[in-house]
Amino acid sequence: MNAWMQADLGCVKGYILCCSWILHSLYLLGEQVSEEQASRVAKFLKRCQHPDGGFGGGPGQCPHLAPTFAAVNALCTLGTQEAYDVIDRSSLQKFLIKMRQPDGSFQMHEGGEVDIRGTYCAAVAAQLTNVQTPEMFDGSAEWIAGCQTYEGGFSGMPGLEAHGGYSFCGFGALVILGRERLCDIDGLLRWTVNRQMKFEGGFQGRTNKLVDGCYSFWQAGVLPCIHRVLSMQGDKALGADKWMFDQGALQEYVLICCQHFGGGLIDKPGKARDHYHTCYTLSGLSVAQHFTSGSLSNECVLGHPNNELRRIHPLYNIGLKAALDANKHFTSLPVPGKDEPTK
Repeated sequence: MNAWMQADLGCVKGYILCCSWILHSLYLLGEQVSEEQASRVAKFLKRCQHPDGGFGGGPGQCPHLAPTFAAVNALCTLGTQEAYDVIDRSSLQKFLIKMRQPDGSFQMHEGGEVDIRGTYCAAVAAQLTNVQTPEMFDGSAEWIAGCQTYEGGFSGMPGLEAHGGYSFCGFGALVILGRERLCDIDGLLRWTVNRQMKFEGGFQGRTNKLVDGCYSFWQAGVLPCIHRVLSMQGDKALGADKWMFDQGALQEYVLICCQHFGGGLIDKPGKARDHYHTCYTLSGLSVAQHFTSGSLSNECVLGHPNNELRRIHPLYNIGLKAALDANKHFTSLPVPGKDEPTK
């Protein structure tokens, strides 16, 4: 699998999301990207940056919040000075503010669709690069809270069906904004844990749907965030060594049902491999293997010790060290607009 992804990383052209998925997957597997390759990736991502701010899916494409999120994560994963310097923080800030709508929601690109993904992508990009301003997310938390459904999960927009990916984006954005108490956390917890299927061990994305390897992260990744919030509230019912789902059962589903014979991971048996499912299924496997809450830590690795992956920061889905290093670097810089414009 490593060879398959390393080869594809060397020829990624015009697809910034794929670049991010491959880099993160290689990190999880403990594979080191060479300095030369890291520099080539950084230069490619720089070509994807739009003069007006944000990143497009490829060179010359219009800026879009999804590839902007992916580019920021990829550059933070590389973690080199060259990678950090690619991000034009002043123009990124202007782009994010431009995408904000009067009700606090975000459109994915100029004239594009509005859904909860946009708010999460904007929140991650703004926080990791330290360009966030109070007005940037004015009303956003309230709009997100309006997307929580009667089931407990979040939908893409108010009035639609609860969905695992949208729930992660919604709650993740609320946590980043420090407004998680606006939502019904107990309802979200109940809905999320009930998406893990007893027979397969994997997670479904919506009620009455089949399991899918990618929801190993989108659903299971919400639970460490909920755990953190409840821990800060002093909830004494929380475990001190495990998350609030069956970590062993999820690992069994991923390891037994989601590995492709030629490398890479898949949705479910019979499906084709792709970098998206490889990235998010591995991310979910990492969550299932590692418990960390404050000073508490515990590993739960099923099977051979070689199955263990690196830890992730579940809120951003990048490496834990990469998130901490990026935070240290960008918080040392002033927020654009408050002082002299900086990168």
